[in-house]
Amino acid sequence: MNNPYLLEHLRSIPDFPQPGINFRDVTTLFKDPDCLRIMEEEMYELYKDKGITKVVGIESRGFIMGAILAQRLGAGLVMCRKPGKLPAETISQTFTKEYGTDTIEIHKDSIEENDVVLIHDDLLATGGTIKAAWDLVRKFNPKKCYMNFIIEIRDEGLQGREFIGNDIEVTALITV
Repeated sequence: MNNPYLLEHLRSIPDFPQPGINFRDVTTLFKDPDCLRIMEEEMYELYKDKGITKVVGIESRGFIMGAILAQRLGAGLVMCRKPGKLPAETISQTFTKEYGTDTIEIHKDSIEENDVVLIHDDLLATGGTIKAAWDLVRKFNPKKCYMNFIIEIRDEGLQGREFIGNDIEVTALITV
């Protein structure tokens, strides 16, 4: 994919949030209406024939394109959030990050066995959060599951895709 217009509008911020990190800032893609249109169209083309019934958006940037894509596909949106943010009964998944652990949650009644699920987040780097989201979604035993990102970072030796494994189809609009 690597649409030149998207690449041109993607901002990189060196040494953020700490020295040595080259942060990829998707907010520059969100603020440009042409970038939004391109991302919507490219994601729609990838998934229009997959029978998606639920899109799981991961807090918080995953909510943006997740909601746009869910609406375009005629699917529901499921929010995957940090603990204490969802009002009804949830199931959770704890995972290890670079500097400790974190937990994400989904409402217990959000996914059913006959659902075809697309998990969406803005960025794939180390893979910890998305792997936890996938482990969480698998607890619902959906019919099928896909995974999508706006950006996959591979140029800094990051191997998020390898961490996820080969048991799920993974796509990214931009690979750097």
